[in-house]
Amino acid sequence: MSLAQAMTAAVVETRDGPFRLLEVVRPTPGPGQVLVRVEASGLNPLDLKIRAEQAAHARHPLPAVLGLDLAGEVEAVGAGVEGFAVGQGVYGLVGGVGGLQGAQAQYAAVDARLLARRPTTLTPRDAAALPLVAITAWEGLVDRARVSAGQSVLVQGGAGGVGHMAVQIALAKGAKVYATALGQEDLAYLRELGAVAIDGTQAVADYVEEHTGGAGFEIVYDTGGGALLDASFQAVRRFGHVVSCLGWGVHALAPLSFKQATYSGVFTLHPLLSGEGRGHFGEILAAIADLVDRDGLKPRLHPDRFGLDALAEAYDALAGGKGKGKVVVDVGPTR
Repeated sequence: MSLAQAMTAAVVETRDGPFRLLEVVRPTPGPGQVLVRVEASGLNPLDLKIRAEQAAHARHPLPAVLGLDLAGEVEAVGAGVEGFAVGQGVYGLVGGVGGLQGAQAQYAAVDARLLARRPTTLTPRDAAALPLVAITAWEGLVDRARVSAGQSVLVQGGAGGVGHMAVQIALAKGAKVYATALGQEDLAYLRELGAVAIDGTQAVADYVEEHTGGAGFEIVYDTGGGALLDASFQAVRRFGHVVSCLGWGVHALAPLSFKQATYSGVFTLHPLLSGEGRGHFGEILAAIADLVDRDGLKPRLHPDRFGLDALAEAYDALAGGKGKGKVVVDVGPTR
């Protein structure tokens, strides 16, 4: 295998096993694919679960290359690909599930429909933090809840990965945004974004009364599931809408039904697993790039930096929860 045909990839072979940096064959883009030289890869809690073999729904058996999010540069384009050119900066939610190679490698051949041009005002590291959380937030707020200017929106867990994107997207759409969080640092961060910060330890009835006169919020986005989703059913107003990206488990629907409110769930992995609707990922990321460059939407990044050779430390930082913001791994440059 010549140098031009090879790349370095981080491979995890056993449950919670070490990452091995291996020289493997560099992929070749097939029809409809783009070969991306990966510059950065964002980590997500799902990566931890896949490594631990606790995410059967992700259908990504070990050994595998992990990593859903990437930002990089177009290295080559396959047959039939339009809209991308060699040397162009791109980002996307491209793999790491469903047997698709993840982004923790120097190159990835990905479905062109999953990519969009990278925001011009962000570094590759910043851009790599966006795809999964931004798409999940957009699907909930825009695709499901149809958020519009003037509406009251409550984001449960607003300082987290999906939450801080949901807050910023709702604000960009002209909504009046409220968000719950725990701890003064996160509450201050939400206020900096422009949201009304609500202490998550406060009783639901109390903050609903304080901020809506007891009526409830028109849209509630739950990012935590469990008790937070139950609280969301209590916080929504009559004829309002609750959306959740972690709506698993058993929940009483009576609080929702009595208000004649509606509920919808978000399962962001579906296009990657099924192949259906992949083009919408590219559309969403193009819209997010516009919000970044026009309105200043910005990811919250973990303060520490990690290279591909420190991937285990990056996963430890994600698992430990120390340091606020998205953990991103610097992969490139490769030449």
